[in-house]
Amino acid sequence: MTQFELKAPFSLLSLALCALISSCCAQAPDFDELEEEASPTEATVGSLAPNFELKDLEGNVHKLSDYRGKTIVLEWFNPGCPFVVKAHEDGPLKEMPGAGEDVVWLAINSGAPGKQGASPEQNAKSTADWGMSYPLLMDPEGTVGKSYKAKTTPHMYVIDEDFVLRYAGALDNAPMGNTSGDYSNYVQGAIEAIAKGEACPEPVKPWGCGVKYAN
Repeated sequence: MTQFELKAPFSLLSLALCALISSCCAQAPDFDELEEEASPTEATVGSLAPNFELKDLEGNVHKLSDYRGKTIVLEWFNPGCPFVVKAHEDGPLKEMPGAGEDVVWLAINSGAPGKQGASPEQNAKSTADWGMSYPLLMDPEGTVGKSYKAKTTPHMYVIDEDFVLRYAGALDNAPMGNTSGDYSNYVQGAIEAIAKGEACPEPVKPWGCGVKYAN
């Protein structure tokens, strides 16, 4: 038996293994594709939050999953809504968004062009007047708003560091600053509960102006 005849079977086996490995690698799905496929299309408390990409007023793109690993607060926004005005001028939204370096705060305007509070100019003026240092994302087609089932402004959502939606509902129990009994800030309660590893407040029906979708 020659030296070539001894090596040939091993060479053929090596070639077969290489071909199999190459085939597997070629068919391996992209991680980002798997992430997108796993993203739900509708928001449900206790499940992964729907991922999305939106542009802010400066044209910068924000992908929600880029903030994974932090607590994320989503605030549905309309600068023409008196409930939003009150909450930002002398209500809880005047101070809350700046509390905590591990909390990412994003405002979203799902108003359709021509509807109340939808113009970029009005949004830019209001965010400057109210000293909003966090991004305002524009959703003129309402795609993200509908996927989150956002009904009012403000409608609030809190997502934990594992990208699970933990709270969806009212900001607090004081629409327009009016409350009966002890004051409760549901969003602050959810943020604190997540930090402590505790259960979040039960969702409370949101109050405010209806989101101005196209239809």
